[in-house]
Amino acid sequence: MIRRSWGKLLAGLTLASGLAVPVTASAGEVYDANRAELRCQQLFAESGAGPAVQLTSGSCLSDDCCAPVGCCEATCCAPDGCCDLSCGEGCCDFGEDDGGEINFGGWVQFGYHSRVTPAGAGKNALGSFNNHPHRFNLHQGWLYAEKIADGSDGLDWGFRMDAMYGVDSSDTQAFGNPIGSWDNGGSFSRGAGPDGTFAAYGFAIPQLYAELAAGDISVKVGHFYTLVGYEVVTAPDNFFYSHALTMYNSEPFTHTGAIATYNASDDVTIYGGWTAGWDTGFDRLNGGSNFLGGFSVPLSEKTTLTYINTIGNFGWKGAGASGYAHSIVIDTAVTDSFNYIVQSDVLRVGTIDTVGINQYAIYSLSDKLGVGTRGEWWKNEGNSQYAWTAGLNIKPAENIIIRPEIRYDWSTPNGVERNTTTFGFDAIYTF
Repeated sequence: MIRRSWGKLLAGLTLASGLAVPVTASAGEVYDANRAELRCQQLFAESGAGPAVQLTSGSCLSDDCCAPVGCCEATCCAPDGCCDLSCGEGCCDFGEDDGGEINFGGWVQFGYHSRVTPAGAGKNALGSFNNHPHRFNLHQGWLYAEKIADGSDGLDWGFRMDAMYGVDSSDTQAFGNPIGSWDNGGSFSRGAGPDGTFAAYGFAIPQLYAELAAGDISVKVGHFYTLVGYEVVTAPDNFFYSHALTMYNSEPFTHTGAIATYNASDDVTIYGGWTAGWDTGFDRLNGGSNFLGGFSVPLSEKTTLTYINTIGNFGWKGAGASGYAHSIVIDTAVTDSFNYIVQSDVLRVGTIDTVGINQYAIYSLSDKLGVGTRGEWWKNEGNSQYAWTAGLNIKPAENIIIRPEIRYDWSTPNGVERNTTTFGFDAIYTF
């Protein structure tokens, strides 16, 4: 499933035999095509795989490659893209496979917003993440540990655990279970802001799963992020600071259960599994039990469609009634710098009846600056709400991103017009 990482540059070599040999440049070192060729020849001589493809600066190995300064089809790093061989700090760092290592990392996200994101119309509307205005909040203080399950050489195992602290914790806990189960403890520290409102800080463990992989199949068992939708909980993986109403109100965030992934080909991925409802920990509120699955397929060389559905008892969502939900995401790389994404969601469970259409246009002006806009129509129980967001992604350093935005929401619940304008910005430091 395609996830968002608009500013990342990749580098590598794909060789004529199909064997991908990564070439490493140290942080801050400019890529040297001549050195890469020599290293490539050396590796091939050692492997006995035959002659290596010649790589010349300013030329490409594929007709699909369109980087302006020397590139190659980087199947070892970016199956659907090309790499810029003039890259600088950090972006050529593809050395030995770390699939057997335990990796640690995380980020901190601080943000400010002038208003609470409107909840929308209808009794089932909930709101969105940004519900602590007029203050500078720690949204996500995030740590993770993971071992990647690499099944390319046979059966392998892996795991991942994420833990976070901040005002986003109430939206990342397993709130689909009763208070006191898993990380849904309901204990938050509160601090009054300049307007007398309170921001609730707490802890959450949004992921804890084990994984097995063999060949083209992998299986996760435990507590993991949903496959549904385009936007995600983790701040660095979204272009915008605020979230779409569709994402918050019509999609799950996490599941507990088992999900299998099958890479049928380089371009086709199939998902299928069982979960104990929406946003659950290791418990089953209202007997939650549903199928989660779908597929990701190319529609053209530049367009990918991802369809994910959930069918069954969603647990807390719908109060134990049986239901159906799906998300369709179509991602088109219009040019090397411009992506257009359209998403459509449907949710039908119990008394809840929602539909949404989101459109994103994201343009990379450079590796340090991106501009984007998001338009949304979300309909809840017959009441329509609209939202438009425009924002920037500014990267003063490789591991720092600043996201200012302006958002305009409007709706006419029960014939009463309601319009709000919200300004917000955040800063994310990854490590």
